[in-house]
Amino acid sequence: MLRSVWTWLCVGLLFSSALVRGEEAAKIPVAVYDDAGATSSKEKLIVALGKSERFEVTRLKAEAIRAGKLTDYRVVMLPGGSSSKQGATLGEEGREEIRRFVKRGGGYIGICAGAYLATSDYEWSLHILNAKVLDRKHWARGVADVEISLSAAGKELLGVTSDRLTLGYHQGPLLAPAGKDGLPEYRELAKFEAEVAKNGAPIGVMIGTTAIAAADFGEGRVLCFSPHPELTKDQEALVHRGVEWAAAVKK
Repeated sequence: MLRSVWTWLCVGLLFSSALVRGEEAAKIPVAVYDDAGATSSKEKLIVALGKSERFEVTRLKAEAIRAGKLTDYRVVMLPGGSSSKQGATLGEEGREEIRRFVKRGGGYIGICAGAYLATSDYEWSLHILNAKVLDRKHWARGVADVEISLSAAGKELLGVTSDRLTLGYHQGPLLAPAGKDGLPEYRELAKFEAEVAKNGAPIGVMIGTTAIAAADFGEGRVLCFSPHPELTKDQEALVHRGVEWAAAVKK
């Protein structure tokens, strides 16, 4: 009898261990760029990701990206800050590693600076999103909460039921199709319905431009937010849904 009880206890412990390992394996490994060009917004991003048990988050330096460490992750996230500094810190080798990672099936999410970085518009760009940046001269157009409208595709991908949301804007890119050969057109998930036109920026440029864009790149997925869902109260779910989408294997 004691032997029988002991056997079942052992089996139960093994089964419980297997479940724990299964739960750990089910987590999505996410790398967040944490190097020159990333501002304190990355801390809010990491906090937002930590509000879901679905993700295992690691801070990653540019040197680690250049060394090929992205193969340990499903999604890489480039946060707010200075896109040109992020691109320069990564260097051509690091930028190529990100391109290779996404092309082979990884996910990329760029927020504000990370969205600038994803475009096909600068010498330090990643060229993984077929987008250009409108009114490049007035990139420092200001900070404010802005209203965006979501397309049907955007509502489905991001799990949103309302047609409009208000998100914090911190001088993110005004995206538009670039028409680059060899890159698929992006899908507009949301567009700006209000504008910020400070510091000499002209009025009438921002409204109607793309606020959130999604695209394929090779076997991987790219998602770019011009505004900051991670800095907006109660909008962490947009980040969570975005990561889950970016991590998915294309069928």
